[in-house]
Amino acid sequence: MPQRLDSRNFVVTGGFGALGRAVAERLLAEGARVALLDRAPAPGGLPGGVLAFGGVELGQETACQAAYAQAVEALGAVDGVVNVAGGFTWETVEGGALASWDRMYETNLRSAVASCRAALPHLLAGRNGRTDGRIVNVGAAAAQKAGMGMGAYAASKAGVARLTEALAEELKDRGVTVNAVLPSIIDTPANRADMPDADFSRWVAPDKLAAVIAFLLSDDASALTGASIPVNGRV
Repeated sequence: MPQRLDSRNFVVTGGFGALGRAVAERLLAEGARVALLDRAPAPGGLPGGVLAFGGVELGQETACQAAYAQAVEALGAVDGVVNVAGGFTWETVEGGALASWDRMYETNLRSAVASCRAALPHLLAGRNGRTDGRIVNVGAAAAQKAGMGMGAYAASKAGVARLTEALAEELKDRGVTVNAVLPSIIDTPANRADMPDADFSRWVAPDKLAAVIAFLLSDDASALTGASIPVNGRV
């Protein structure tokens, strides 16, 4: 596999989950160094060679900034960020709870904003006189059209898409690109448990989504910013 990301350093939030691990494995295979941040304690079985920082409340700005400081101290610099951290809830507006909207905002949107804000001083600092930072946010296909029971989740992921666009405009003349991927259903153990009768082959495999993310982090994607890219599999 080409070493497109050789000597680059990346932070992945929500890094202990199925997609976070797949992203880490792909980035490592392409020559990068990777630090994973997650709210959960660091588990066993993470890809070899990654730095793991658990117990990080990603929606809290000071905690997020402290975690980035640790990651930068360990890596030496940060060239890009992948904001995977997020959650999901299914409930109707009528039968659900208002608190679910707050929780989805906190988990999906606020965490991404806090991560971007914590990362920016490091990305804009550049390395060797060069600034070519990358931010990739994980949104959702539901951000484009919500189905029944998807209101709170889709609204928060629509916020991620708007964050991506606004921050891309903010940074487009400062050497940092900002893009998002919009997956449909990702083939994870949790989704298989929730939908055991589904045709899993139609879903998006984590490693395939990770490949798109790796492209967006690479020099090959330097002309692309502010985009939200659907990754639908065959859903």
